[in-house]
Amino acid sequence: MNAILPAASPRTLHRVPVRVLMVDDSAVSRSVIGRIIDDAADVNLVSRVSSPDEAFAFLAEQRVDIILLDHEMPGRKGLDALPALLDAAHDAHVIMLSSHCQRGSKTAVAALSIGASDALAKPSAMDSGPEFAEQLLSRIRRLASARCQNSAEADRLILRPFPEGFAVHCIGIGASTGGIHALAELLSAVSARPGSPVLITQHLPAAFISHYAKQVARMTDMPVSIARDGEVLRDDHVYIAPGEASLSCIRDGAKVRARLIAERDMLSSARPSVNPMFAGMAQSYGAGSLGIILTGIGRDGTAGASAVVKAGGAVIVQDETSSTVWGMPGSAARAGLVSACLAPHEMPHYLRAHFGLG
Repeated sequence: MNAILPAASPRTLHRVPVRVLMVDDSAVSRSVIGRIIDDAADVNLVSRVSSPDEAFAFLAEQRVDIILLDHEMPGRKGLDALPALLDAAHDAHVIMLSSHCQRGSKTAVAALSIGASDALAKPSAMDSGPEFAEQLLSRIRRLASARCQNSAEADRLILRPFPEGFAVHCIGIGASTGGIHALAELLSAVSARPGSPVLITQHLPAAFISHYAKQVARMTDMPVSIARDGEVLRDDHVYIAPGEASLSCIRDGAKVRARLIAERDMLSSARPSVNPMFAGMAQSYGAGSLGIILTGIGRDGTAGASAVVKAGGAVIVQDETSSTVWGMPGSAARAGLVSACLAPHEMPHYLRAHFGLG
């Protein structure tokens, strides 16, 4: 009999302007960002503070939707303050807005791994033009919109039973916004190697992937590499999708090889995309496929999850409460494709208890 997943408690929809807090010691930066946001009727910069301590004091009395956080500040740097800031801000999204967040930088990837929802570089000397303003407002609106979508869930969601005799031969993990932090929580709870290849698709630009791979390597004792087209997939090895192609796989006799797909996924428009990864797993490993969908904006992974389920495999997703954005996991759950809905740190224990995995 199918299990029933109770609906999460509703959240307040954004019928008022998005509330933004800016934390930056530069008066010039605060002024420039202030002018950008003042020109947007749907975004309200409720406070501009110059240090994390001032931010904590503000958040003790006020709620915000988005925090713009600089890194280089006197005393406590932004990255150092980020974990405590996320706790103090409850479910607010943090955008790391710093000159140290150039495309692909270590600081940007570190911020995302700690829990920031996005990272954006400030223009040099804050000589910002229309392009930067458009990028900043677009990211603020996208994150705020995703929070609204999270709250509009159906009253009850159906969980599929796991296939009888389910045994894992390949694991695929897909994620987007908030996914680096979620993956760290998942891998930190793994107590044993799974005995299968682990494929990871994280929505990131190509410039970020090398730093991301190094971050993942610090999360696990398994070998980690960026996937190469045609290489044989080995058990207990982590393969990461490169930023310029989706990672899939194809069976070659008794072996399974990595397959890189340069084209954007037609359904999600993403590259790399979770859909071809799951579809390749379904074709290559069939009923031995386990798909895991972590936090992320959009629907990428749902079509691929359907392929996994049709092949006799199983899909689990991150729950709404622990997700930065319950878009990708929520989409698969609403489609009736999910057999468990858990916080990332609970997944290894659950799989170990039920299937002797992880």
